[in-house]
Amino acid sequence: MHVVELRFECFDNTTITAAEKAINGLLEAYRANGQILGREFAVAFNDGEFKARLLTPEKSSLAKRFNSPWVEKALTELTDAKLLAPREKYIGQDINSEVSSQETPSWQLLYTSYVHMCSPLRNGDTLQPIPLYQIPATANGDHKRMIRWQTEWQACDELQMAAATKAEFAALEELTSHHSDLFRRGWDLRGRVEYLTKIPTYYYLYRVGGESLANEKKRCCPKCGSNEWLLDEPLLDMFHFRCDTCRIVSNISWDHL
Repeated sequence: MHVVELRFECFDNTTITAAEKAINGLLEAYRANGQILGREFAVAFNDGEFKARLLTPEKSSLAKRFNSPWVEKALTELTDAKLLAPREKYIGQDINSEVSSQETPSWQLLYTSYVHMCSPLRNGDTLQPIPLYQIPATANGDHKRMIRWQTEWQACDELQMAAATKAEFAALEELTSHHSDLFRRGWDLRGRVEYLTKIPTYYYLYRVGGESLANEKKRCCPKCGSNEWLLDEPLLDMFHFRCDTCRIVSNISWDHL
C-alpha cells in the first residue's frame, strides 16, 4: 500500500463548514470504491489550503480511470465549496502494510480480519489483496456494500478476540455460522464478484472451538454436507477445507492446531 497527500486550494472565499462537507464527501466516495483505505481521515487546514494524508492500495489508485460515478459527482461538488480539484503528492510506500496483487488469480476469496485495512478480496494464489476498483462495481456503481460487510466482519472479529463480554458469543455466531446474516450477505457478495469477474470466488468461514483435532478433520461442509472438502495440504498454510460446490473455504479450529 502507498501513502499520498491530497491538497485542496480555495479559489474564492469559502467556509470551513462548506469545505469540510465537500472534502469529506469526496473521501467517503473514494473509500466506498476501494480507492483509499481506512475509516478515519485527518484533514488539516494550513497556509490557505486543506491537506489530507491517505493510504491507497496502489500508487495509481486515485487515477481518474478508476473513479466511480459517485467520486466524479463528489469532485464536481468541490467547485460549489469554492475548492479547486485536489493536487496529489506521492509520499511513498507504506512499510507496514501488504502489497496489492498485480496478477490475475486462478481463484479468489473474501477474507479479512480486524487487523487488516486492505481490500477484503484476496488473490487465492498468493493471498494478496485485490484493489476493489480493479473489478466492476458490485452494487449501485461502487463497492460500498462490500466495504460495509468488511467493517461488520471486523467488528465481530474484534469482539471475539477481546473475549471480554457476552457479546463475544453473538459475534462468534456471525463469524462461524452459515446461517448468520454476516455469512448470507458475504456469500451473496462472493457470488456477485464471481459473476462479474468470471473467476471462481470463495467465502472464508471462520472456525474456532470444537472437541478435538480428530473430530475437526471429520467436519462436513456446513452448507451441502459434503465430507470430501478436507484438503491433503492446507491452502496458503491457512485453509484446510475447500468446497468447490458451495465456494467455501475454512480452517481446522485454531484451538486444535
